[in-house]
Amino acid sequence: MSDYYEIIFRGGILMFPIMFCSVVALAITIERFFTLRRAKIDTREFMDNMRTVLRQNRTQEAVEICDETDGPIARIMKAGILKHNRSKEDIREAIEDAGHLEIPRLERYMSGLATCANIAPLLGLLGTVAGMIKAFAEIQHREGQVNPSDLAEGIGNALVTTAAGLTVAIPTLVVYNYFVSRVENMILEMELSSSELVELLTKDRGEYEI
Repeated sequence: MSDYYEIIFRGGILMFPIMFCSVVALAITIERFFTLRRAKIDTREFMDNMRTVLRQNRTQEAVEICDETDGPIARIMKAGILKHNRSKEDIREAIEDAGHLEIPRLERYMSGLATCANIAPLLGLLGTVAGMIKAFAEIQHREGQVNPSDLAEGIGNALVTTAAGLTVAIPTLVVYNYFVSRVENMILEMELSSSELVELLTKDRGEYEI
């Protein structure tokens, strides 16, 4: 633990915003992990149940299945089913409105995670640049009469911030891309399920709506 505090002290004041980025990134990672895990459902099984009850016009039972299923797909499906006796365009509009509410929930805090991944290495670089400026100022002050050992410690301390920034940024970027991939897959499942729902609700009407 003492080595940890020593590294922070050597890195200077810019180590604190880098540490703040790491704490924020960790908090968002934990929150998003559990939120997306709860939002994930077995889409195939859910849609099989939907097909079974909707083909038998048991719309109330379909709504109950959606209520019992905790996930964005279930919520947008419910919005469409509640409009089952309306036109195809009204059903699509209800589903789209529900989707516009669900997508921001899936993407919540993702911009903060991306910001931490982008800012951390820049803060580290800024710390290194500041340290190098001090080192060259020391050379100028001594009129060039310096030994490499006189500058080694200062330059080494300056590089600590870059190392810290990269240490925070690399795993944060990996986690961000992982969450983006999961969200995109869930949105794709929502779109496919929504299209199938519209067809299930309107296929026997003989409608020719666009």
